[in-house]
Amino acid sequence: MAITTTSTRSALDVALSGVRRTFTTPTGPRTVLSGVDLRLRAGEIVAILGPSGCGKSTLLRQVSGLDTPDAGQILIDGGPVTGIDRRTAVAFQEPRLLPWQTLSQNVALGLPRGTPKPEGRQRVAELLELVGLTASAGLRPRQVSGGMAQRASLARALARNPGVLLLDEPFGALDALTRLKMQDLLLDVHAAEPTTVLLVTHDVEEALYLADRVILLTTLAAEHAADSSIQSVIDVPGARPRDRADAALAALRASLLEGLGVDTHHRPQPDPDQHHSI
Repeated sequence: MAITTTSTRSALDVALSGVRRTFTTPTGPRTVLSGVDLRLRAGEIVAILGPSGCGKSTLLRQVSGLDTPDAGQILIDGGPVTGIDRRTAVAFQEPRLLPWQTLSQNVALGLPRGTPKPEGRQRVAELLELVGLTASAGLRPRQVSGGMAQRASLARALARNPGVLLLDEPFGALDALTRLKMQDLLLDVHAAEPTTVLLVTHDVEEALYLADRVILLTTLAAEHAADSSIQSVIDVPGARPRDRADAALAALRASLLEGLGVDTHHRPQPDPDQHHSI
């Protein structure tokens, strides 16, 4: 997809150092992130994998400034994150579009404050073209499919010209085929709108297809709350777009699944009550 856009912000690097986050629960304090040291290079795509409750979405919220770490520091382009950070934009699993607004109007909500109307209209038009929604610009969310609504959500996030794009399971609610198409769309968008992408996903194949690196988080046991939340960091070989059937990716898939506690060599056990005739 060769589209020239008017994005004015370059991709930014992100550095997390000693990040820790503990929540108060009815059963006592619960640490979900601890000792997180991570560097995202400007322009790369990094995927976060891990079991439920390991702090994937919390980590995303830390980078966006929607949540604050109890300890440690987060820097974007060398400057600290001290609140909701306008250098970032977030797209969630649900599109979260305003139902009474058109897709075009929803995308315009992401524009920086004070954007002159002519420039704003141009920016919205090019983003709608980028995500393939030009013909649907005047429709409302109830009139479009889930995939189209998610495209509008992605365009709205990009309208701010973010240096860092944070994606929290953005394709998790889509059917399998639409999800694959959205993954390819994200790569097209990343090529046209260079930005640093931090993607939270539960899908190992999605992480390996999209990311330059995969960060595997682990659930912290209470007695090991001081240990690092990062179990491993895996570099994904090959330039994008990748062959989904690549044997190298298949080997990494097995390794990641084992890291997630999935037995990739499981074989069903014979039923002891079943009688076999010879």
